[in-house]
Amino acid sequence: MGLLPLITSTLLFSWTTLNAAVKITKVDLSIEPSADVERNTDVALRCKAEVLTSGTEALNRVYTVYKGDSVIYNKTTSSSEDLLYRLPQARVSNNGKYKCAITIMGKAKTSEAATLTVTGMSTPVLRINKANITEGESVTATCLAQGETGSLLFSFHDNSKEVENGVWVTSSRLTFVPKGVGNHNIHCSYLVLNMPYPSKSQQSNTVTLTVEELSIEPVLKISPQDNVYEGDTLNITCSVSNSTKGYQAGELFLSQDTELLESGETYIHVNWTAHARTPVLTIRCQLDLGDVEKVVSKTVSVRELFSVPTLRVSAVEVFQEDEISLTCRSEKLSYDRLEGESLIYSLEPFDYQMVRKGNGVFVGKAKTIDFNYTCTAAAKGIKKKSNVLTIHPKVPVSTPKIWVSGSAVLGKRVAIFCLSDTGTPPITYTLWKASKQNQIAVVHEFNKAANFTVVINETGRLNHYLCTASNGDRTPGLSDKLQTAVIVPLEPMTTASLMVVPDVGDISEGHSVILICSFLGTPPVTVKWFRDSDDLNPLDTTTTNSNNTNYEFIANKEHTDSYYCRAENRANSVKSNKINVVAVGMAMWKKLLIPGTIILVVFSLVMVGFILFTRSRRVGKRERAAELSVKPASPKSDDSLTVALTHDTEVYNAATVRVDRTPESVWSSRKPEAETDDDLSTLSNEPEVEYTEVVHPRSSDPAKRTDPLRKGTDTVYSELQNSPHGEFA
Repeated sequence: MGLLPLITSTLLFSWTTLNAAVKITKVDLSIEPSADVERNTDVALRCKAEVLTSGTEALNRVYTVYKGDSVIYNKTTSSSEDLLYRLPQARVSNNGKYKCAITIMGKAKTSEAATLTVTGMSTPVLRINKANITEGESVTATCLAQGETGSLLFSFHDNSKEVENGVWVTSSRLTFVPKGVGNHNIHCSYLVLNMPYPSKSQQSNTVTLTVEELSIEPVLKISPQDNVYEGDTLNITCSVSNSTKGYQAGELFLSQDTELLESGETYIHVNWTAHARTPVLTIRCQLDLGDVEKVVSKTVSVRELFSVPTLRVSAVEVFQEDEISLTCRSEKLSYDRLEGESLIYSLEPFDYQMVRKGNGVFVGKAKTIDFNYTCTAAAKGIKKKSNVLTIHPKVPVSTPKIWVSGSAVLGKRVAIFCLSDTGTPPITYTLWKASKQNQIAVVHEFNKAANFTVVINETGRLNHYLCTASNGDRTPGLSDKLQTAVIVPLEPMTTASLMVVPDVGDISEGHSVILICSFLGTPPVTVKWFRDSDDLNPLDTTTTNSNNTNYEFIANKEHTDSYYCRAENRANSVKSNKINVVAVGMAMWKKLLIPGTIILVVFSLVMVGFILFTRSRRVGKRERAAELSVKPASPKSDDSLTVALTHDTEVYNAATVRVDRTPESVWSSRKPEAETDDDLSTLSNEPEVEYTEVVHPRSSDPAKRTDPLRKGTDTVYSELQNSPHGEFA
């Protein structure tokens, strides 16, 4: 075929492919002949796809087969036939879930999962390279899983125990050293690793392995072995029996319990001082030959020269800075073996606070903190240390304090607390009432007060209560007496009245209104005043020690409301009755203001008219007043009366409308009158001239009259000159 036809056919196929419409409607995966088969069965996985296409050309199909999530097969074909994936002679390793996927022109679809189960596994076969070995010699075992595929793990068993501590190995071959002499039954098994669960085979055939004992043995000798006391020297040897000239493979170890005394190859000798840490000593001689261990052991009973000492403190309870005595003693002694030698006791640590008062006796003062002591007993080179003695010195209790929580209200329960600021717990607190024990409380925590609950049934003070505190055999600390006063609850209001000055009907703006609140109860009492229209915000708050108080305000129209008071003390609270304050009227000064203003205006007009009238008459009266000022208005026989009038007569000042008692003479001189208005203007700066009317009494004797009276009066007008400073010239 030429190049041009090839290019043409390729382009035509591509064009046809690009213009074809494809839809994958269904993909099925089936297992043939069945999903459950026996081992060695030929299995086929059939993948069938239903595809809709608009073209006539065959389209490429890409098949993918999955086992679990792993791809196990791919194939690209233009055939529309089903895909077959074959599993000849199926094995357990083929077990699992399979899926099939198809992709055409970028469109893909996957089938549902199908599960294949294969049953039956081959029986493993065990083989060993030796049937007879010597103790310590190794052997190689092989486990065969004939015809099995997949990932395998193997396990080997020696009698009933798993070799390699039960670990499964990937190799079918294992080399190991059997432990112990005699016959060993060896068998094996294997696992096929499948997801999600592995499959285990049956047990293999059993092979017998014979292990012969070595002729070499360790030998242990101890002298002496009977009637041994601590401190005695033991002669110990550890050796190998039947060792040949070329023997170099083994190693010896000599030990007592966990203590290694010596090691060597063929022979060990030690002189060891026996101790009595335990009544019986176990001594071991061990021979190691590679993986073979041979052990021989012997026991030796050891008696004590003296027992482990015990350190004790003299006092059961120790307080800070107390005098204490420590005693160190060993309870058991072997006097025959000590041969009269005394034990020497020592104290550790031996500080400046402790003084030796004899062998094993130490005295001193207790510290202020916790401290530890041990003691040691020594004789014939043997030293034994006592257990640690820990002393916890107590802090003595301080003088307790007593108080009441909240308030002590008559007839109610009250909590009384008692506390010592210092003192090591537990502390026993006792509440006393009038020298009688009332209650007891034990406190196990630091700085925590004891709580006693009592009912208050007496008035006055609670000074018959006190408490004590104790944390040992010392004299208990005694508190002061309780000085809390008993509060008597408030009784209902006996009076709650409104006193008004003036009366309620005469309340007017500008006048004081006094509200008085009365009550009974233990002071101090807090009183709050409220209006009915605003019962959240008090008008006034006051605290008093009396049984009443008052609230005063200046009334106006905004004060019309209902009023009440609330009284409370530390026990309870009571509310008074409500009192209405009626709408207030006009203030009295406003009521009097209108007629007063009218009277004042009328009076002012009258005064102005009177002043004008007086001034109009002033000019006509001046001459007559001048004449009267230079001659007496009555016979000289009345001079005495005139002189008397000088000091006692009331003078009426017409110009100023006032009464003046100035003690000046009525015979006053005056300056000449001004003739003109200019002159009057000039004289205006001079002292004001006043006209005084003097009334003379009539004589009782008509014969003595020298002048007739005018209209029944005898009036003298006298001109008085006032000083600018308020004095007559």
